[in-house]
Amino acid sequence: MSTDLGVTICGGQEFRWGQRTFIMGILNVTPDSFSGDGVGGDIESAIARARQLVDEGADILDIGGESTRPDSKSISIEEELQRVIPVIERLAAEMAVPISIDSYKSEVARRAIESGASMINDVWGLRRDRKLAALAAERGVPLVISANQRETKYDEVVDEVIASLRWGMEQAQGAGVPRENIIVDPGIGFGKTLEGNLEVLRRLGELKALGRPILMGTSRKSMIGMVLDLPPDQRLEGTAATIAIGIANGADIVRVHDVLQMRRVVRMADAVVRGRWS
Repeated sequence: MSTDLGVTICGGQEFRWGQRTFIMGILNVTPDSFSGDGVGGDIESAIARARQLVDEGADILDIGGESTRPDSKSISIEEELQRVIPVIERLAAEMAVPISIDSYKSEVARRAIESGASMINDVWGLRRDRKLAALAAERGVPLVISANQRETKYDEVVDEVIASLRWGMEQAQGAGVPRENIIVDPGIGFGKTLEGNLEVLRRLGELKALGRPILMGTSRKSMIGMVLDLPPDQRLEGTAATIAIGIANGADIVRVHDVLQMRRVVRMADAVVRGRWS
């Protein structure tokens, strides 16, 4: 497992990679989340959900105001800001847990950081807005770079994922982002076939060649629904299987909806893989 990835500081907290698997709790402040858990514009519901995620064991809260499901439509910067900023301001004032802004728009990320966020999660891997890299460097916050194949064609999925992530890392470091502030995400579900997603998960360990922590997001995703023929709200066991396999293959952070249950999966997997269960 990862033992030489150093330490990343996020929101004043140390993430010592390789010691244990960290959990990123998903907070969708959208009306159209694919998983059916979006809280829309109800700030009090969002705050209550965030508290629940933290109580259940989330190490980071990932807040997104725009759905990333394949058939979703892009929303304006103004609308995205209206959704995420009030929630981030409240959470930053009331909780110590680090907050990640799930956005590929630099203006949204800038306002989020000014409001209390301390990580940028870019599902487009700097291919939509490279200014995110300069922003991460300027503000000294970690940057998650994802491999998104929605606008590309590939022959060999793992090679393409690694090449995409390496390109993003080069852009980030070229903009001044320290290596220790870069996290990579293979982008499960983003423009990949079912077979491609399964292969990425099976060969996740090959991403270790990039020398950065691996974030994995499989929670309730369509590949699980395709294999098990189940809707999003019945994909708990399928998610658990992917989380355990992901940790065995090198995942350092798992992004999940069901923190309580996945915390148990993580502890058990860490006991086997890392020799740690406390």
